[in-house]
Amino acid sequence: MSVAPEVEPAAGLVVAIDGNSLLHRAYHSQAGTGLRTADGRPVWAIRGLIGQLIEAVDRLQPSQVIIGFDDPALSYRRDRWPTYKAQRTEKPETLVSQLALAAELLRELGVPVVCPAGLEADDVLAEVATAACAGGTTAVLMTSDRDAFALISDRVSVLRILSGGVEGSPLLTPQRLHLMLGIHPHQYRDYAALRGDASDNLPGVRGIGPKTASRLLAAVGSAAAAFDDVDTGGKVVMDAVGRGAAGRLGEPAARTAWELNCQVMAPMPGVTLPSGSPFPLAAAAVRRMCALLQMPATLPRALRVLAQHDDAAAPAVTWTDAARWADDNRWSDRGAARFPPLPRVRAKADQLALFSLSSGAATVS
Repeated sequence: MSVAPEVEPAAGLVVAIDGNSLLHRAYHSQAGTGLRTADGRPVWAIRGLIGQLIEAVDRLQPSQVIIGFDDPALSYRRDRWPTYKAQRTEKPETLVSQLALAAELLRELGVPVVCPAGLEADDVLAEVATAACAGGTTAVLMTSDRDAFALISDRVSVLRILSGGVEGSPLLTPQRLHLMLGIHPHQYRDYAALRGDASDNLPGVRGIGPKTASRLLAAVGSAAAAFDDVDTGGKVVMDAVGRGAAGRLGEPAARTAWELNCQVMAPMPGVTLPSGSPFPLAAAAVRRMCALLQMPATLPRALRVLAQHDDAAAPAVTWTDAARWADDNRWSDRGAARFPPLPRVRAKADQLALFSLSSGAATVS
């Protein structure tokens, strides 16, 4: 049973969705369905992404939704740091094609899609967070990627999508992030850089794991301060994490690894965000989408949520209509990372607090 209550509409709330992250999760979780269009195109991951979009809009009731995707062809980070994600295998063709098709389908639906040249969906979410803080609005960043934790603030929350979807995922505020990891949002990039990120092929500081990094930052405040303390004897660091960890931080390669990771993990400029709200979407587009993705049971809710339209009496869009729509649009055929689960929170009350969509969440209250 869900522990996430409905929330009141939030004027000025922007929901930014990491399209790559959510589509990757759906690609694996929905692979057993093998869903394809009438002309044979795989769409099971796209159906999962659209389902999450509907769920998020229904529960958060934002004034604007933006979906970001990685540039599939160019990467400034890989060009500058060739080892970045170098360990990843080639993405399956069924995933590559759905990433490209998802962006086109969402545009046809009327949802703003941002795919900045050479950048990633993470950079889109970072720009939304910056704009929310500068413009006095609020934002919810919807992703499976922990890198977004560094963007959390009094105006920005992260809805980290886990296997339970929107209802079963924690909405992380500054207080909840501290409850979960023992650090504040402004410390998260230091935490991640010290710990490293195997999924991006970024080794951390040798011997410094998540627990040690958390204790270190809680005691010293920042990684830079910790390295400076070690350079002058390391008393504060030794008191916080012990002589062995202090010695590892004093190794020549330690500061270099941390500095490199911080550079790679930092958001890059160059993202232009759309203005204005797409809602309500065209009812006809919503109906075509649900038909194409074989979502007849979802159609009434999708119409109500996305199109603000109750049209149960209208004739259904047929499978043939949906297939013709796909043919007319001539979509092009263009790795599958799994993200670590949320760390367990031992106390039941704390666990319930993390997974509530309203209690303590300033961004959606």
